[in-house]
Amino acid sequence: MACYSYHILKNEYKFICEYPSHVTLSGHCVVKLKKNNNDKITLLSFGGYKDTRHTLVMKYISVWNNNEINKTKNYNQWIPFTDNHNNPIIIGRDKDNYCGARAIIGGSNNNNLLFITYFPRNISIFDLNTFQFINHDYFQINNVISFHCFVSKSENDEEMMKRNKKKYEMILFCENAGLSIEYDEDNNTFQFYKLLVCYNIAPFNEYAYIRVNDIILFFGGWNTGKPISKSVYKYVIQENKWTIFQNILPNPLKSCVAILSEDNIHIHMIGGRNDENIIVQTHTKTKVRVWDISHLSKNEIKFWNQYWIRILKIRLGWIDDFDQIIFKYSKKK
Repeated sequence: MACYSYHILKNEYKFICEYPSHVTLSGHCVVKLKKNNNDKITLLSFGGYKDTRHTLVMKYISVWNNNEINKTKNYNQWIPFTDNHNNPIIIGRDKDNYCGARAIIGGSNNNNLLFITYFPRNISIFDLNTFQFINHDYFQINNVISFHCFVSKSENDEEMMKRNKKKYEMILFCENAGLSIEYDEDNNTFQFYKLLVCYNIAPFNEYAYIRVNDIILFFGGWNTGKPISKSVYKYVIQENKWTIFQNILPNPLKSCVAILSEDNIHIHMIGGRNDENIIVQTHTKTKVRVWDISHLSKNEIKFWNQYWIRILKIRLGWIDDFDQIIFKYSKKK
């Protein structure tokens, strides 16, 4: 149970630390609490089954610089999450199962709210300033949620909060359930609105997902009794519209994670399980513009259109060949 840092330019991994030996990882969450500067980030790790839940925090300093990390200040180590009086805090209710939970950081007071969605149909808000749960509600949906998609709806949360009088909006997808979630911070209330779910993706969860501007991308996925998917889907938030890219991934994949680079240029997909349910140690990189033509220049669009209007028979590969296929389907749908 080790943590690593990946250097985008060097294409290399470097060891950071191990999780404490007493911690059992089982569908936990890791979220970024805050970023002080280019080299210092505070991370929060929590969740898991109700009997093995943990809550840990790490003050991360880049392992790629030449400065010696000061161990006495607990940098680059997972340590107990504590309140202002140094009392340990475990995020979660004792009776609940947080394996496969998803979380978002938001709120008007310097991103002080941790929104948690988890099995079977729960949503909670934990105040990171007061270290208390301040609200809890249930989704009125048919299926349970676990290893699902949960993202902020706004491109700029701070601007949205000011514009909408402290109303924070989120989106959740899991199997055939799609929800737009609105939280009114002044009144501490939720509103839930149903969203369209694409028929083809409705059987799945455990997909990798990433939000890029106004779209959410879904890679792979699985559910009990279903074959692991190798398809890619795109959901356009403002239009409430789905696009299907057929047979895109080179192999079926589930339980992996997708990460967007800070410059919004690349998507990194790391880990997961294959169609034999075997853990795979893979790292795949693709460009955002492959999936979202709004990121293409005029010359690139002209170039891809030349390929689209021709019917090509090519062997599927990663990345050069299937870039052409993806563009063809994105324009076609």
